[in-house]
Amino acid sequence: MIKYIDKLIKKLKASEKGQGMVEYALIIAFVAAIAIVALNNGLGKAVDNAFSGAADMVNSASSAAGTWATHK
Repeated sequence: MIKYIDKLIKKLKASEKGQGMVEYALIIAFVAAIAIVALNNGLGKAVDNAFSGAADMVNSASSAAGTWATHK
């Protein structure tokens, strides 16, 4: 198994495709790490609060429109 992995690594080092693939994987890992840190540091709560506020406004407007339509 170790020989197979060594052979694969040598093959990837020789190929530019392997290098590009590794670079893309590192970029994706970096972006994912930043997203996780941002969501854990309060951004998730801020987004949740924004959507909750918007949902409350829509529900309020819907109730008001329903009341206005029945009194007309």
